[in-house]
Amino acid sequence: MKKIKVNYSYDNSVVTIILDDGKGNVLDRIMMDELQYVFDAFTKKEELKLIVFEGNGTNFSYGASVEEHKKEHAAVMLRIFHQLFYSLRDISVPALAKVSGQCLGGGFELALMCNFIFADKSVKFGQPEIILGVFPPPASILLPEKIGYARAEELLITGKTISADEAKSMGLVNEVFENKDALDAGVKEWVGKNILPKSASSLRYSVRAARAKLNHVLSNFLPQLESIYLKELMETHDANEGIGSFLEKRKPVWTNN
Repeated sequence: MKKIKVNYSYDNSVVTIILDDGKGNVLDRIMMDELQYVFDAFTKKEELKLIVFEGNGTNFSYGASVEEHKKEHAAVMLRIFHQLFYSLRDISVPALAKVSGQCLGGGFELALMCNFIFADKSVKFGQPEIILGVFPPPASILLPEKIGYARAEELLITGKTISADEAKSMGLVNEVFENKDALDAGVKEWVGKNILPKSASSLRYSVRAARAKLNHVLSNFLPQLESIYLKELMETHDANEGIGSFLEKRKPVWTNN
């Protein structure tokens, strides 16, 4: 594995996936392919009770690769990225995001797909895609389901970032800790109390039951949003201008079409 590390603990009942590209833990094609490979392997691990995601270094993830959002790459990128969400849906093992630093874009979407989010006070959450002239398909489904339309629309339509405490007040985050060391200790204690004593098979049924509606919505609407993104949004000038200007480190020039 080049861009993720995978560690098993507690007699292989907990797996920790560390996003690690040496920079901002950007979800590019290589990292997404590695995640998919690992997800596929989880279907054979009956003893698995929890999947933990974290980022190496000071940040969880800056998000998906902007370079791979370019029109010529977008179809492949979205197909691979969205398959990760379908796979987590189907695995139905409880998932937990342990978040420090920047948790943006596709990185935030990965955290949103988890059943639990624990954070420290360094965290900044956000879906800044609109600033680049595009939108985030998974978050457009997951955020309203998790925190309601009013708060979700503010994040999705403005692209603003929020602190860990703000996210907790919205119901997005389960617990906020002072720093990364406290986060590590707090998650370890929580897992020992709330996950390890449970049956692995029963936990999967519990996840399926708790997510019956969310999974139905995701399965029905994510393909629709992917189609809108590729067949409509990416045919506009401004979507391509937003991505291009970001990569060229200049201010976008919108034509409003």
